[in-house]
Amino acid sequence: MKFRIGVLASFVALAGCGLGRSAEPDLPPVEGSVCGDVTLRGDVIGDVDGAGACGIENAVLLREVDGVALSTPARITCDTARALKTWVNDGVRPAVRETGGGVQSLRVVAHYACRSRNNRPGARLSEHSFGRAIDIAGIGLVDGTEITVLTDWNGRYARELRNMWRAACGPFGTVLGPDSDRFHRDHFHFDTADYRSGSFCR
Repeated sequence: MKFRIGVLASFVALAGCGLGRSAEPDLPPVEGSVCGDVTLRGDVIGDVDGAGACGIENAVLLREVDGVALSTPARITCDTARALKTWVNDGVRPAVRETGGGVQSLRVVAHYACRSRNNRPGARLSEHSFGRAIDIAGIGLVDGTEITVLTDWNGRYARELRNMWRAACGPFGTVLGPDSDRFHRDHFHFDTADYRSGSFCR
């Protein structure tokens, strides 16, 4: 009988040490985090109503991605915020490395806006109209340097920018840069549109 009690006590003790189910309660969300991710910082907005078909369900105002600040808070969906985080960690940081002290910020030039593609009359609604797109024109470094799509695509940081562009193809459904058309000569357009054939990158 004493042997059985001893075994039972040992089992309970081991379970409490993590071999069994954790007894610790779920940690509360960190203040200022969004999308259930402590590295995505901003504000929860909720649904955004727009004209016609425009609008966002469960929108957030994203201010920071894993320590990288956005120059302008972006009104987007959580899926788009998560894709941006993947790009920052798998594309931007490996491309920049320690250049200029590393990545500090992203210059955002467009996020949610109820408009047609490239603002052309009669064109289909842009993914910006649904909070599924973000446009990035520059990468700010710790030393104050900015890598810009406009001046560096064929300049000093051409290799770094092309590596960033390639890394976005996968996390995002559409990836457009200076080689796509004249509308994107000065920025990257990223969106989370879902295509059956896979990501569209140009």
